[in-house]
Amino acid sequence: MKVRGVKSTPGHLLLLILSVALAGCATTPQWTQWGGPNRNFMVEATDLADEWPEDGPPKLWHRELGDGYSTIAVQNGVLYTMYRTEQDEYTVALDAASGDTIWEHKNPSPTTGQMNQFGPGPHTTPLIVGNRLFSIGTNAVMHCYDKRTGDVLWKHDLPEEFGAPIPGYGYANSPILYKNTIIIPVDHPRPEEEEGEDAEEDAAEEEVVKEEVTEPQTLVAFDLKSGDVVWKNQDFKAHYASPILIDFRGEEQLVLLMEAEMIGVNPNNGELLWKHEFDPPGYHCAMPLWTADDILFVSAAYNIGSRAVQLTKQDGKTVPKELWYSKKLRIHHGNAIPIGDHIYGSSGDFGTALVVCLDTKTGKAVWRKRGFAKATFVYADGKLILFDEEGKLALVTATPEGLTVHSECKVAERTSWAAPTLVGKTLYVRDRRHIMAFDVG
Repeated sequence: MKVRGVKSTPGHLLLLILSVALAGCATTPQWTQWGGPNRNFMVEATDLADEWPEDGPPKLWHRELGDGYSTIAVQNGVLYTMYRTEQDEYTVALDAASGDTIWEHKNPSPTTGQMNQFGPGPHTTPLIVGNRLFSIGTNAVMHCYDKRTGDVLWKHDLPEEFGAPIPGYGYANSPILYKNTIIIPVDHPRPEEEEGEDAEEDAAEEEVVKEEVTEPQTLVAFDLKSGDVVWKNQDFKAHYASPILIDFRGEEQLVLLMEAEMIGVNPNNGELLWKHEFDPPGYHCAMPLWTADDILFVSAAYNIGSRAVQLTKQDGKTVPKELWYSKKLRIHHGNAIPIGDHIYGSSGDFGTALVVCLDTKTGKAVWRKRGFAKATFVYADGKLILFDEEGKLALVTATPEGLTVHSECKVAERTSWAAPTLVGKTLYVRDRRHIMAFDVG
């Protein structure tokens, strides 16, 4: 760990420690995980501006950071995110008021040609729990830090310790908290997918792997204090989408997208509660969305499309039923926002993108609008803040009648794939090289 920054001083470290000590008295909004307080990019906020000046909302600060698509977690005046410089990745704490570095920790993380194709990451968002910070790099190494100082409390090298495969574009599942555990997808070796080996070598290696892998480990829960494994379970092929927790009629469930199915498990032990197979299977990067009326919304790009799965109870067990399937909305790695009986998202992968409104109950496309590249969203105060991959920031209102654009401006560079973070009246965004803060009050 090293402390550095344009104006990083012992005072910054003292400020961080004092802010943590007062955390129990804090009343300011926080954003402690991927997707915000409720992991759905929807926040309670009031008195946000109804429109911005022509050149955008007032910029509070702007600085270079480093490569990456990790979004920004915020607590008590400190930002936490990840970035890369060449073959090293950093987990970093920044002063929210100035952007100055308070501490950062370097972890070697060599890239591959496939990772470099669209940017090598890191892709995950840090998770804040009490005085601890959890992050996972592109190379699937998870660290637990003292969030005040950046000291490493424990770590797990998932490939080395568990034989976990690193996905082609790098690890991308943001960790999730459940009670006293941190739950992440891990998976085990799948030699039939490794490249550069002939069929005989594949078969021989597969036999060895079958002997070595005695327990399923698609999902693993770690004790947040010690880092010890609490449980590991399931044997599905893990993918890129991060898990969510839902409360289905009083029962807590962990929901995760795999390559060919969506599963719901008991977060206490990983036992399978239900699964729903997809046809066609998808390249799932976008997190599932839990909407009203016990509906799970799922979307993927590459001509896969969206679907809604209704959960019901039969004889005390959860039963999933697909309500509809549509190719009118294909979310790549962004997010969707549910407002009333409709879902709003950005459809597209590497071609033309459209903002789309779908009817949650039927899947019918109510409208589709051009004008923005592939985008992510935050919903607050009855408005959507839209941030597209070209670095365009917009303030819009979305209703079944259409999309009303109140303000739009260019604030960042391509490729801006990290979703924005809104805490109170301050908006934090980043592109591939920079991070910045805006006053949207």
